[in-house]
Amino acid sequence: MNALDLLLRDASRGALAWEVAVLSGCLAVAWGVCWLLGRRAPADSIWFGRGTIDGVLFPMLALGLTYSARVGLGAFREVPLLRIAVPVLIALVGIRLLARVFTVVFPRSAFARVMERLFSWVAWIAAVLWILGLMPNVLEEMEAIRFSFGKSEISLLAIVQGTLSSGLVMVLALWVASALERQVLRDTVADLSLRKAASNAIRATLLLLGFLFALSAVGVDLTALSVLGGALGVGLGFGLQKLAANYVSGFVILAERSLRIGDTVRVDNFEGVVADIKTRYTLIRALNGRESIVPNEKLITERIENLSLADPKVLVSTEVTVGYDSDPDQVRDILLEAARGAGRVIPEPGPGVQLVKFGADGLEFKLVFWIADPQNGAGAVVSEVNLRILKGLRAAAIEIPYPQRVMRMVPPPEPPSSSAA
Repeated sequence: MNALDLLLRDASRGALAWEVAVLSGCLAVAWGVCWLLGRRAPADSIWFGRGTIDGVLFPMLALGLTYSARVGLGAFREVPLLRIAVPVLIALVGIRLLARVFTVVFPRSAFARVMERLFSWVAWIAAVLWILGLMPNVLEEMEAIRFSFGKSEISLLAIVQGTLSSGLVMVLALWVASALERQVLRDTVADLSLRKAASNAIRATLLLLGFLFALSAVGVDLTALSVLGGALGVGLGFGLQKLAANYVSGFVILAERSLRIGDTVRVDNFEGVVADIKTRYTLIRALNGRESIVPNEKLITERIENLSLADPKVLVSTEVTVGYDSDPDQVRDILLEAARGAGRVIPEPGPGVQLVKFGADGLEFKLVFWIADPQNGAGAVVSEVNLRILKGLRAAAIEIPYPQRVMRMVPPPEPPSSSAA
């Protein structure tokens, strides 16, 4: 008789009250411990989650307490409710572990959400089969289904077990990498770029070790990977040159700190702020919201303008034409006052005015000034200065001439006289 039949039998006899009380007590104790320990935990905590009970700790504590109660009370009588609660809590632990780790490590990944839902369905189906007593039969059928790979055979059960064990090892590796990044690197490494490089290196190393450990746990001979390593080296030498160069360039950029997250750069006439530095590419976001994905090799081998590495000050200019009868000194004072009164123009070095040309329409002046926040763009500050110039010239009754052109009227030739004819 399976646990579900025993549960229905006890329910019909009214003998479930004490089991419900024991299970409720286990859940209440687990909730109380999580509440006491997680009151100051961050919202992205894997152990506690956002609501204390949606982390990993609550189902793990509830599982441990419930299993202990099942073992202790099972020696005296049947405990079908606790037997059913154990697989349910095991499935909940796996789902919460995968969900919380993926939420922290891959917060915006659609693939991570798909894998989370897929594992949730598998976990709940396995729990239902366990409760109904059908799990042994399903395992026997999966063991009977075999696939041939050359001279060796492998069962469907071994494939599923290998996939689950590999996935568990990978999730634990991601968890350890995330914990190291948040608890160790955040406190010891102040530079964001170096922290990013260390985080990527730690995550890649742990994933590689986890993958090798998972293969060893499944029964794969790791010495057979030497052939794969040789083939991978040949592939990197021929077909994956650009990809390998981009990955190596990414770590070089992060290590040298020639580009840092937050720098304002110009690449191929595309100007923007470095939003993120990945191991293969760098994401540059312009002020208008457009994003450019630049391969890291390009940032290493070509000329890149970094507008904020050594000195964030940028020179900006605007031009204006006034009539020839205007006083140049008065125009110069108006232009300087317009630049000094703008909010983003810095006082040192101060603005300057140049009479650059005696134009066809008037005197052409050029106003130059400096700003210290090029990441906010120069269009707004140029517009503000131009408006102040226009107001100042109008207040001083200084003419901004229209384009002037002289037209010479040529009379038509006279017709020949009759006498000449």
